[in-house]
Amino acid sequence: MLETSARLLRLLSLLQTPRAWPGSELAERLGVSGRTVRNDIDRLRELGYPVLAARGATGGYRLTAGTAMPPLLLADEEAVAVAIGLRTVAEGAIAGVEETSLQALAKLQQVLPSRLRRRVDALRTYTVPVPADRPGPKVDADLLTTLTSLCRDCERLRFDYRDHGGASTRRVVEPHRVVNWGQRWYLVAWDVERDDWRTFRVDRVDPRLPAGPRFTPRPAPDGDVAAYVSRRVSAAAWRHRARVTVHAPADVVVERINPAVGVVEAIDATTCVLDTGADSVETLAVHLGMLGHDFDVTEPPELVAHLRDLAARYGRSTPG
Repeated sequence: MLETSARLLRLLSLLQTPRAWPGSELAERLGVSGRTVRNDIDRLRELGYPVLAARGATGGYRLTAGTAMPPLLLADEEAVAVAIGLRTVAEGAIAGVEETSLQALAKLQQVLPSRLRRRVDALRTYTVPVPADRPGPKVDADLLTTLTSLCRDCERLRFDYRDHGGASTRRVVEPHRVVNWGQRWYLVAWDVERDDWRTFRVDRVDPRLPAGPRFTPRPAPDGDVAAYVSRRVSAAAWRHRARVTVHAPADVVVERINPAVGVVEAIDATTCVLDTGADSVETLAVHLGMLGHDFDVTEPPELVAHLRDLAARYGRSTPG
């Protein structure tokens, strides 16, 4: 039989799994009587752990949310994952949580066994992030919390929005999701006045609270909010655009491209149009070369000229 303190820790570890535990099963796992289990449950409650007991065939004991955050027991892999996550957040694009993340990480590392501390230190020391060419702006953590809460509660939001040039407009939207794409955060919402979906950079949003009335949530735009944001953000950054006729079925082409590369529209069973773009004709030519199918390009002229240069260069590189 385990000693009382060790048994309580074992019991707590079992209760932290997301399920209900019948008293008889806990007693069998711990090698004690049902009476001892009930006494141990009472001790955990006295220590601040909110243990709920439910009767019936599907009932049992389970740990629930309380008014304060009790200490948690973490398995080895869970502890490593939390440590990595805290460091990533501290170095990420969310403002206002850097210091608290580092404080939590310091507390965790202080109690990590040496074998786990070595793993975390190795990941920190021997992984090198590649800095972005244009690091994204920091986003306030409270703002992210506000927006995600409005998405959850289906409440309209009024806010001032600054465009790329700094001009401000008043918007009224039905928030749907907050998406992290690349180095930035985006709010996907139904614009009430424009009667259409819109994507807003979170760092340019200035909410006017309290929020408005509740609304009935709509289906995600295009059925996939992540792909929607990817296409919208990419298209907004394109300097060169092209509509390319591809001699292959639309579903085949879709499988070969990232949603950020463009949108595919079927013409018939064997042909489709790829609406695509990039920040340079060189990059655009790379995307087209990776399609693996014949295609026709008539514009823009810069892309046509570049493809002809590439064709001549490739021809010279394989003489005979």
